[in-house]
Amino acid sequence: MAVGIFDSGLGGLTVLDAAQRRLPDVDFLYYGDNARAPYGVRDADDVYQLTKSAVHDMWDKGCDLVILACNTASAAALRRMQEGGLPQGKRVLGVFVPLIEALTERQWGDNSPPREVEVKHVALFATPATVASRAFQRELAFRAIGVDVEAQACGGVVDAIEDGDMILAEALVRSHVDALKRKMPHPQAAILGCTHYPLMEQTFQKALGPDVQVFSQGSLVADSLADYLTRHPGMHGDGEGGFFTTGDPSRVSDRAAQFLRREITFQAA
Repeated sequence: MAVGIFDSGLGGLTVLDAAQRRLPDVDFLYYGDNARAPYGVRDADDVYQLTKSAVHDMWDKGCDLVILACNTASAAALRRMQEGGLPQGKRVLGVFVPLIEALTERQWGDNSPPREVEVKHVALFATPATVASRAFQRELAFRAIGVDVEAQACGGVVDAIEDGDMILAEALVRSHVDALKRKMPHPQAAILGCTHYPLMEQTFQKALGPDVQVFSQGSLVADSLADYLTRHPGMHGDGEGGFFTTGDPSRVSDRAAQFLRREITFQAA
C-alpha cells in the first residue's frame, strides 16, 4: 500500500519530492487531475466532488493514506470528507496544518488551546478559491490568537507555472506581492499557500524583502508526514507506487521532468 499524494496538477510534485527525500524507504503514488486543473478557479462544491472522486480512485489503487497536496482541495474538501466518514482503515490529510504548526511554533499534533504567538502580521498568498474559503484563517484560529492575516489571491500564477512560462509567473508574483504590501506594508511572515508556489519561492522572497520569513510547504509537510507515520506505522506504504494523471500522460511526464529535473513517467489514471 503506497502513500498517496494528490494534486489538481503538478504543484504537488514539490511535496512528493520533499517526501521522497525525507522518507526514502516509503513508496508513493502520485495522482494529478491535470485534465481539470487548475482547481483554484472552481467553486467549492466542484472541488469537493473532483477531490472525492480522485481520492476514491487512489484508495482503489491501494493507498490507505492520501495527502491532499493541493491547498484548494484541502480547503474545500478535507474537512467535508473527514466529517462525512472515511472507509475503515483509510485516512486523508491536508497540507494546511503542518504549515500553521510551524508558523505558531507547535509540535506536530499539538491540539492545545489557541495562544499568543510571536508573529502577528502574516501575508497569505494562495489561489482565489483557497482565499475565498478562509480555511487557513479558520485553522489558524484553532491554534493562535491575535494574528492579523492579509490574504492575496494570486490569479494566473498556477496557470503560468503549469504552462512552463516562468517569466510570466515571476511577473505575476511580483505584481501580487505589490498588491499585498499595499494592504499590509510590513508583514512579518508570508505563507505560500499553494504547492506550486515553492517553485517561485526565491521570487516571493526577493519581492517581500529579507526581513520577511517565508513559509513553504514541501519540507514541512514531509516532516509532518514522517512524524505521522512514526505514530501510525500501519499506514506505511509497502506496495508499488507510481504516477497517474487524468491528462495526457506524455505531456504531463515532460512537464513533471522539468519540474523535478529527473525523468518521470505518468500513466493514465
